Amino acid sequence: MDGSCGTPASQVERNKKAVVAFYELMFNACRPREAIERYAGEEYRQHSPGVPDGKAGFIAYFEEMARRFPGKRVHIKRVIAEGDLVVLHCRQEWPGDSDWAGIDIFRLDEDGKIVEHWDVLQTVPEQSANGNGMF
Repeated sequence: MDGSCGTPASQVERNKKAVVAFYELMFNACRPREAIERYAGEEYRQHSPGVPDGKAGFIAYFEEMARRFPGKRVHIKRVIAEGDLVVLHCRQEWPGDSDWAGIDIFRLDEDGKIVEHWDVLQTVPEQSANGNGMF
């Protein structure tokens, strides 16, 4: 057991890979239905206030986003995991809109399937009070 919170390191790595693959398929490949079918658990709980709860709500929301924003893209900058949680630090590009900085938190079940999601998003400003950047 090398992963934190009593989770084997191999399981933590498996969870990280699953979340990255899910996000790439759902966001960049614009295939949310396939992403849910492959990577979500029996239940899927959504905490993001703009996205309906459950698998069907997730699929409907991101299928609509794929239609409205062709060419949208996410760039994963960091992947952090502990126990059954995986955190992504991302830059999202939405054509015709601002870029967004996001932190996504996913909880996975014992089978390595995504069962819960939270996020915190903010637009990337053109100017910053410091030169450090958001990523």
